Amino acid sequence: MSEHLTVVDHPLVQHKLTLMRDKGTSTAGFRRLLHEITQLLAYEITRDMPLTTTTIETPMEEMESPILAGKKLALVSILRAGNGMLDGVLELIPSARVGFVGLYRDEETLQPVQYYFKVPKGIDDRLVIAVDPMLATGNSSIAAIDLLKEAGATDIRFLCLLASPEGVARMKEAHPDVQIVTASLDRELNDKGYIMPGLGDAGDRMFGTK
Repeated sequence: MSEHLTVVDHPLVQHKLTLMRDKGTSTAGFRRLLHEITQLLAYEITRDMPLTTTTIETPMEEMESPILAGKKLALVSILRAGNGMLDGVLELIPSARVGFVGLYRDEETLQPVQYYFKVPKGIDDRLVIAVDPMLATGNSSIAAIDLLKEAGATDIRFLCLLASPEGVARMKEAHPDVQIVTASLDRELNDKGYIMPGLGDAGDRMFGTK
């Protein structure tokens, strides 16, 4: 994989993704699978987090042991579908700070419109992981990362379930410093800006809306 894009091909990730793609999977099942797959993807995206050491006492003896270094990372959900990925990462890293970027897609222009933005303080000193199940046109993801950079973030990664070649290319052009971690690079976008073969609208399938 390139430095810009990592596709996590772990068997458990691919198995769970197949179940999520299946249109017969229930809302509850989809939500549970998204939670599980997010944890597996989060394991990959945090692989090179910096470590320091601390002195502890095991039941046997004192030792120097590795522990995460620096400020707690910041998780930023790109609303609303990103919320389905938050809990999975927070179970792994419960001390993470959490922010939200509210964007919706104008169905005529396919351009993102901002309606909410709130992120933790000191974001310039934190690893920031932005989460959104779909990297489709890339418009909302690019807009969200623009806002995070304006707020001072310098170390940003993007975690998604599915990506399109068009979205990856646009993200690389706009934000070449942002690494993307995903479970699948799908074939293409259709003329409505949906990922093909994809899994439909992640937000609708997660929340049971249409």
